[in-house]
Formats: sequence, structure tokens, C-alpha cells
Amino acid sequence: MGFLCLKAFTSVLMSASAVSALASQPAPDNPADLIALRDQLTQERQELARQEQRLSEQRARLERLEDQLLGRMRGAGVGSGAGDAVQAAASQPAGQVEEVGSRPEEKTNPPEVAVLADQGSIMTTAGRITIEPSIEYSHADRNRFVFRGIEVPQSVLVGVFDINESRQDILTAAIAGRLGVTSRLEIGARVPFVYRSDKAVLVPLANDQVTIDTSANGTGIGDIELSARYQLTDGSGGWPFLIAGVQAIIPTGKDPFSVPRDTLGNATKAATGAGFWGVSPNVTMLMPSDPATIFASVGYTFNFGKDVDERIGDILIGRVKPGGAPNATVGLGIALNPELSLSFAYAHTWQFGTDTTFRQYTRPNNLGPEVLGAPFTRKTRDQQIGRFLFGLGYRVNPRTTINWTVEMGATDDASDIRTTLRIPFTLN
Repeated sequence: MGFLCLKAFTSVLMSASAVSALASQPAPDNPADLIALRDQLTQERQELARQEQRLSEQRARLERLEDQLLGRMRGAGVGSGAGDAVQAAASQPAGQVEEVGSRPEEKTNPPEVAVLADQGSIMTTAGRITIEPSIEYSHADRNRFVFRGIEVPQSVLVGVFDINESRQDILTAAIAGRLGVTSRLEIGARVPFVYRSDKAVLVPLANDQVTIDTSANGTGIGDIELSARYQLTDGSGGWPFLIAGVQAIIPTGKDPFSVPRDTLGNATKAATGAGFWGVSPNVTMLMPSDPATIFASVGYTFNFGKDVDERIGDILIGRVKPGGAPNATVGLGIALNPELSLSFAYAHTWQFGTDTTFRQYTRPNNLGPEVLGAPFTRKTRDQQIGRFLFGLGYRVNPRTTINWTVEMGATDDASDIRTTLRIPFTLN
């Protein structure tokens, strides 16, 4: 009974306390209370604005740190895909946990060893454009038996067989662009502008002909190149990065068969293009091994022949079919620090000979009209073009790199020296 009375008394006290608390609360319609509530709301909004400002500054600092981290990882030969994973992890909402053992959706990109002009490199990120201006100088001195008259590319010659001492200087300024279509697909184009100077001393095999000293210069647009590359593997599981590519050569330059010539058939202007369509499929392999990256590539150039039907001297050139050219490169890229890297490589091309169909004009007994003889075919010898390559790359910032390459001829058929300066930069 006492327990029940105590319980009832407690309930009464609690009810009284509640009534007293309600009675002590200020009336909501009191003007002073409304002003205080308004001031408190204003303070809360100001505090929220300050927190948003601090959050924005912290996000900007985070983005700068991510850019520095990506630049150092790429400079050290680490795949940019790892950087993409870092960015994805940094942008992941708090509290969201990725399942252990699951793979991120971002594709892993190959390491950047793009200090060698013609070798595979990092893929352009989807939605971004890489612009690459470049300037290149090539010099070659030759003293050997060659075919006089026409030089198709640097290593394919057709014409009358003479002894040739020649010097060739080529300066090429080019602009290239690459677009990342997807995280694994890239397309590109390159437009060169060529200045070429050829000097030669031709000593005919026939004793009744005089030695000819020729000089020719040429300036103009070169052969435009279109390219596409696709990344086959992402370098996971210990496998290397594999990139398949194809390059198409459009004969937009001045070809050797259309340049003006003197009465003896010698060119008075140098050609700026090859004059033939070409297609070059290739596969590039990159294997990171911190702080180095091993790279290699194999490819084949298909040259398409054409009917020239051009008379040079007393020779009518019919169909010309340049030979194919298998090629391979192997090298090593080393990161000295986050900004500076070196690359060394050897490249070799086996240029098959050119088949050319000729017909010769003759005058029987040096009298009467010219007579066009029966067609005959000649094939130039194969050429072995070996080159030692040295590259130096300096990363100015995460979007811009300065690349310098030097190539030295390792065989008689190669140019003596070739050097290239490229400055690629990326745009969103």
C-alpha cells in the first residue's frame, strides 16, 4: 500500500514539473524571442558559409596534391592508370567501402616513356586532346652505288645505275594532334612542313659521259599521317601493356616524279613526299620495372605501287612498286627523378627493294623518229637501316613535357644523324 502511495505521489510531482516547465517557456509570439531566433539562424548560415569555404579550399589543395602525385608517378615510370585509381579513391564518398578483391572500373594506362618520337607512349585520356608541335633535322652523307634520277623515300631509289656521292639535309616542322576517344582508343593526325636540300656528284659508268654535279632544294607540305591506337591489355597479372596501332601515309607532298627536271633528267627541285600510299600496322609492348620501363615494338610497312608513266631523259618509267619494310625496336626508359627521364633504344628496318618497269626511247642509227623499246624491270637492292636512339624527357608540369631525341645511323643505309624536339601538351 505504501508503495502504491509513493508511486502516485511521484506521478503527481512529475505532472506538476511538466506543467511548470511549460508555463516557464516564453510565448512564441514574443517579439524579442523572434529577433533572437532570427539572429541565431543568421549565425548558423554564416557558420555554414565559412565551413563551405574551408571545404572548397581543402578540395583545391587535394586536387593540387593529386596532380603532383600523378606527375611524380608518371615521371617515375608508374602507369597513369594507377594515378586514375588514386583519383577515384580520393573522390569516393566517405563511408563507401569497395568490396575486397574487386577491380576498379578505371582502365590502367601504360607508363609514359614518350621520349622516343616513333615509339608507343601513354594513351590520351578519354575526352582530352594532345597537341604536339615538333621540329626535326636529318643529315645523310652517302658514297655508294645507287640508282640515279629518283629517290622515292630516303631508302628507295629508281633510275639509271651510276656511282653517287650525295649529301642530304632535311628540316621538318610538324604539328600533330591526338584525341582520346575512350580510355583505350586514340586517334591522331600529323601534318609536316618540309625543307629539303640535296647535293650529288654523279659519275656515269659509261666513259663517254661527263660527271654531273647537281643541287636541288624543295620546300612545302610533306606526307600527312593518320593514326589510331588501341590498348589491348591493362598490365595486370604481371602481363605487359600491349598497344596495337596502325598508321596511314597520304602522299600529299611533292612526289619525286612530278618535280621539274633539266634536259639531262636531273631534278632541279627536291621532293617533299614519297609519292606512294602506305599503311603501317604495329604492336608496342611496355613492361614497367620501377624505376625503369622496358619497351619494344614490331611493325610492317606496306607500300602501294602506282603507274607513273613519266619520261625522264630517254627512259619512260612505267609502274613502280616500292617494297615492304618490316621493322623492330627495343629499348629501356629510366626515370632519374619525378621530372627527368632517359631512354635508350635500337631500331632496325629491313627495306625491301623497289620493282620498276622501264621502257627506253632509242633512235636506230641515230636517224629518224624515236622508237620506244620493250618494257623491262629492275629491282633495287634491299637495304638494312639500323639506328641507335637516345632520348631525354623533362616534365614541365602534369600536362606538358619537353622531349628531345637523337638517332645515329648504325648501318651504311641509315641517315648519319637525326634529331627531334617535341613538346606535347594536353587540353581538356
